[in-house]
Amino acid sequence: MKKVIFGISFLVILVGIMIGNIATDKKEEEAGPNLYDVTGDTSVSGGMIAPVESVGIQPGEAAPDFSLETLDGEVVSLSELKGGKVILNFWATWCPPCREEMPEIQKFYDAHQDDIKIIAVNFNEKDEKVIDFLDEFGYTFPSPLDREGSVGKEYGVLTLPTTYFINSDGVIQEPRHVGPMDYEFMEKMLDTLN
Repeated sequence: MKKVIFGISFLVILVGIMIGNIATDKKEEEAGPNLYDVTGDTSVSGGMIAPVESVGIQPGEAAPDFSLETLDGEVVSLSELKGGKVILNFWATWCPPCREEMPEIQKFYDAHQDDIKIIAVNFNEKDEKVIDFLDEFGYTFPSPLDREGSVGKEYGVLTLPTTYFINSDGVIQEPRHVGPMDYEFMEKMLDTLN
């Protein structure tokens, strides 16, 4: 008798869980995708609540200097690029939006490498993985490695890709861009930067 009561109780609980899941799924379908942009950043689709320290460097602030090594052993120092315009991009091989923007960055780099420097900082990955990725797709723009993630942390990078636009005075001129960039957007930034 106890087994029968236990079995019936178990079935009632399972049916209750199923009904609850169906009701939750129906509510989510009615609500649609993320309806509220809580970031305040109009360039971001979706939204999230993030700690204050992830706001990053703001327009008008000096871009923090760093020196990072590329895969071929060259050291890239932001301070050495002062006097020229810079697009500073943080990315990773595992990041789908990063993969989406990489061909656009290469196309832009090929067309404008004399007008603006592109520094695509790989964020916290192993060298071999980055080498394989860059070689596979033939990306040739400078891609130094932020092996410990310290530069990304200093820039408040929480989401990848994140891009900063630095003018010839070494100052962040435009709000950071979170998410993939396309060729036209990069051209607009080139024309906007002093």
